[in-house]
Amino acid sequence: MYYKRILLKLSGEALMGDQQYGIDPVRLKEYAHEIKQIINKGVEVAIVIGGGNIFRGLSGASSGMDRVQGDHMGMLATVINGLALQSALENEEVATRLQSAININEVAEPFIRRKAIRHLEKGRVVIFGGGTGNPYFTTDSAAVLRAIEIGADVILKGTRVDGIYTSDPEKDKLATKFDFISFEDVLQKGLKVMDTTAFTLSQENELPIIVFDMNTKGNLLKVVSGEKIGTKVNL
Repeated sequence: MYYKRILLKLSGEALMGDQQYGIDPVRLKEYAHEIKQIINKGVEVAIVIGGGNIFRGLSGASSGMDRVQGDHMGMLATVINGLALQSALENEEVATRLQSAININEVAEPFIRRKAIRHLEKGRVVIFGGGTGNPYFTTDSAAVLRAIEIGADVILKGTRVDGIYTSDPEKDKLATKFDFISFEDVLQKGLKVMDTTAFTLSQENELPIIVFDMNTKGNLLKVVSGEKIGTKVNL
């Protein structure tokens, strides 16, 4: 495998499948199967999932809710998604640990960096829930932070689009895809890959990002094998 240790970032919306909200068990099972394939190849896998399919703190704040309260609700939503993915992976007989940045000892282990690395070395999938544990930070920021802490080789951002385009390909038929692009070019062109805080942190730590279509079967295995799938953001 081209990458030995990866951090897979999934959005909460990705778990909805074709539903309007919540968790689609069919999509969950598909993701678990894709992850199992790369575990069987010896890849060490950590995962961060968003919570937008359940609750998004920013949208709560826009409708009058206290932003800090809203963000805490969003963090708890990521733990719910983490539990759902953990269950799906265990149904595929994949050893899994859920670690949370917010202490919920009856539900998940607290995030301890050395413990997380040890789990990965033993072939367990580690799911990081609870974001960074702080309001005002997105799960993109949590993904980059955790990837740096565990020494991941790359961040794989699984989306429903097959890479980064000059504009939204779902709205603009003339949008063209980048196979490779630098951090600097992404910032100059104002392309939305991750929020600015997360993206800058990734750039400063020279951690590459690959944006790819997670919903196409076999794509995750192809990416970790080094095939040119999606768009790679590098220095």
